[in-house]
Amino acid sequence: MGGSVRRPALTACSAPAVLMRATYDGGVTLAPALDAAVDPAAPVEPAAAKRVLLAAPRGYCAGVDRAVVTVEKALEHYGAPVYVRKEIVHNKFVVDSLAKRGAIFVDDTDEVPEGARVVFSAHGVSPAVRQAADARSLQSIDATCPLVTKVHREAVRFARDDFDILLIGHAGHEEVEGTAGEAPERTQLVDGPDAADAVVVRDPAKVVWLSQTTLSVDETMETVRRLRERFPSLQDPPSDDICYATQNRQVAVKKIAAEAELVIVVGSANSSNSVRLVEVALQHGARASHRVDTVAEVEDAWFEGIDVVGVTSGASVPEILVREVLEDLAARGYGEPQEVRTAEEDLLFSLPRELRADLKLRPTTTTTAGCST
Repeated sequence: MGGSVRRPALTACSAPAVLMRATYDGGVTLAPALDAAVDPAAPVEPAAAKRVLLAAPRGYCAGVDRAVVTVEKALEHYGAPVYVRKEIVHNKFVVDSLAKRGAIFVDDTDEVPEGARVVFSAHGVSPAVRQAADARSLQSIDATCPLVTKVHREAVRFARDDFDILLIGHAGHEEVEGTAGEAPERTQLVDGPDAADAVVVRDPAKVVWLSQTTLSVDETMETVRRLRERFPSLQDPPSDDICYATQNRQVAVKKIAAEAELVIVVGSANSSNSVRLVEVALQHGARASHRVDTVAEVEDAWFEGIDVVGVTSGASVPEILVREVLEDLAARGYGEPQEVRTAEEDLLFSLPRELRADLKLRPTTTTTAGCST
């Protein structure tokens, strides 16, 4: 960070103008104080010239929290090691933290010892992966996000009804591979608007589009528009495939990008929704936007001539990483973060049924607050 000095972590004593709310991962979020005492005789301090706009919602969604807690609970209950196919979520800090506790991340089920316990990541897997796990007598725990599972079920349904499925998403992404694997003979990948021109279908009257849950909303709708120009009878999915958290975080970053000259997105390079936030910020007014895994990647040169900085994070990012960026901004002379909230999130997901059964938990047991607009 170019030798910059970082101030101590924020506390309730050092920040009397804000109310500190605990979050599920031990971090804090800032909200306007509801009961702060105000002395009418006290001089009014001028607003800080250098400001921070903090997007809300940001960070962990319900599906990510469910997946991470699934691995944590599995380690606590069964003991290490617990194998995880692929990264449980796309965040280096989270994966490294779980690895230190005894999780072993593998690329495929053939790397898991026969009969061992394996967790499927939040991004979902194809039926072929499940069959391979069964063939090795693996004890599978399915941490697939329920919103991804919904898309899988849609693929199965439309394939059964003999539709051609146009799956909008990014080639090679684990979620896309899992969804396409539900109906490989009926599914074509459409990787962005320009790919729409190359699509060939059997019957233009029986075509439906589905999507990866973590895409840019605007780009996905442009892809759909291009597809519909070619196939006027193109059907929409029964309900929105792009998940609530992805949409909420994009709406929030649009709001701050309209005023912020620089937007910092905390998230890993393989996190599709984090990368999309950078793109959305640039498309909606920010002069510059950068993605960082941690505060260590923040560069001094970014702040030359910058008075207003926006900060947000992808849906697989723990709040502690955002707090470290905010501390760094404070050390650079930026004022107390101003939270810009565009939605409240309160969706709850139960832990996977396999884990609930062993922990003797009822299906209503949930892990954290998550979403709703």
